[in-house]
Amino acid sequence: MNRSATHIHVVTEFVLLGFPGCWEIQIFLFSFFLVVYVLTLLGNGTIICAVRWEPRLHTPMYFLLGNFAFLEIWYASSTVPNVLANILSKTKAISFSGCFLQFYFFFSLGTTECLFLAVMAYDRYLAICHPLHYPTVMTGKLCRTLVSLCWLTGFLGYPIPIFLISRLPFCGSNIIDHFLCDMDPLMALSCAPAPITELIFYTQSSLVLFFTIMYILRSYILLLRAVFLVPSAAGRRKAFSTCGSHLAVVSLFYGTVMVMYVSPTYGIPTLMQKILTLVYSIMTPLFNPLIYSLRNKDMKLALRNILFRMRISQNS
Repeated sequence: MNRSATHIHVVTEFVLLGFPGCWEIQIFLFSFFLVVYVLTLLGNGTIICAVRWEPRLHTPMYFLLGNFAFLEIWYASSTVPNVLANILSKTKAISFSGCFLQFYFFFSLGTTECLFLAVMAYDRYLAICHPLHYPTVMTGKLCRTLVSLCWLTGFLGYPIPIFLISRLPFCGSNIIDHFLCDMDPLMALSCAPAPITELIFYTQSSLVLFFTIMYILRSYILLLRAVFLVPSAAGRRKAFSTCGSHLAVVSLFYGTVMVMYVSPTYGIPTLMQKILTLVYSIMTPLFNPLIYSLRNKDMKLALRNILFRMRISQNS
């Protein structure tokens, strides 16, 4: 018994293989991820500054967009800096605690994003379907309450499941064929099966995804029904354009997330899992500022005003 116990290797760190390829490919990936990350910070940071400094954007819709942009910065930051460091690292190692810390923030921020998308759909539903009641219902206090609930729910939902996963015995291989610490690769490295822990985790993830996506779809169905009643063709085009942009982001995010965390991933090739994770974790924070805000006329005008005031202050 003692002899066998001495041969048990307790994992203290994990090795993230990332994306395969020669050194030239790794340099290309490093440059690509760095450019995407910088553009994500600039795009979402610009939205935050515009909402903060432009008085015309002090409305519930833009308050939510500003907070959503802040969330996107943190969501991208939970993965990209580690990916960049991993590409340049020779060992590609991440500590045991660092792996599960990234795991926690990645899923907590992802859950918060699902809730934010549902709240933003609710805001647009009220604005278009009940325009007369919108100012009295969607008050500043309600916006702050909804935003706070999104953050609290997102970060309080995963400590217990992730703690249970971290307590599993990892006594064999420590190599994770991924660019981040994710559920399936970690469970594959566990020495003991944990069906209850897996059930809890996937049930919780599925409930969050299904309830939020069903609410978003219901909101937009009612919203589109109201749009068809708009007598002005220009008004209908504007509403369709807004709905189409929002639904594009929702489809991109939810489509890839559901493939990864709702449907079984055992038949999906490892490279495809990495690409799907890349789309919703790194690319959507880059696309969201363009789709949600920078195509918006009010946002463009606000950015022009801010740049104009900056030039005046520099000249004076």
